[in-house]
Amino acid sequence: MHINIFLAIILSAFLHATWNALVKKHDDKYISMTALVLGHIPISIVVIFLTPLPSIQSIPYIFISAMFLVGYKWCLLSAYRLEDYTKIYPIARGTAPIFIIIFTWLLFNLDISKFELMGILVISFGIIILCFQNIKNLKNYSAIVYALCTGLFISFYSITDGYGGRVSASPLSYTGWLMILSAIIFLILLRIMNKPGLIKKVLIEGKKVFFIGGTLSYAAYGTIVWAFTQAPVPIVAGLRETSIIFSLLIGSLFLKERFTLLKAGSILVIFVGVVLIKFY
Repeated sequence: MHINIFLAIILSAFLHATWNALVKKHDDKYISMTALVLGHIPISIVVIFLTPLPSIQSIPYIFISAMFLVGYKWCLLSAYRLEDYTKIYPIARGTAPIFIIIFTWLLFNLDISKFELMGILVISFGIIILCFQNIKNLKNYSAIVYALCTGLFISFYSITDGYGGRVSASPLSYTGWLMILSAIIFLILLRIMNKPGLIKKVLIEGKKVFFIGGTLSYAAYGTIVWAFTQAPVPIVAGLRETSIIFSLLIGSLFLKERFTLLKAGSILVIFVGVVLIKFY
């Protein structure tokens, strides 16, 4: 992998961790998630006007990925409704690269080396072990099912965007149309879930997530879609999850979260995975 692609993915991971910190800090996850999704729209409109239209061949991928993105958000919100963020998120993000490897191996050509495969699995393990510190306090095991389903949906939209981004001829424009469509479908989902008044609450309580989080999230996602066009999807997806390292550091430095030995071990394991991917 070229160093520029590698650095772009790591930058995306940092942006991903930053907007996640904004969502995590907010007490009401429905408000923060809605603010984030709607916050994609302004930057998406700007990008669409400044970039070429995506190819016709990529349109089905945009629709399919938008459905997967909404499925991801629904499962994640359902998991948060049952359990705390810190208990659920590591399971969702840690299992996603494993699912991507499995589906790519079964359905497509898994074109990665043994060391790259080991690196992805090591990164996933480094993330999943974070949930061990809270597993004793887990009250509702249905949340684990939702977390695993969240990981599944992450793998679904990652694989879809990998192929969609490649045929789009314009990854940033592809991302813009995808974000707008997923926002529309998400609003319909909120209607079905009987969550009225969320848009008004976003304007009152979620402005920071809307303006800052939405823009950072779009930049992170667009960078990853571009990276999918330059490198194998499993490798990009695995490196993207290094955002957990930044999340742990942001949590300790700015959100006053306790930095435990387990968190230090997780960072070390994830770093080993990155070394395996990049240097072997």
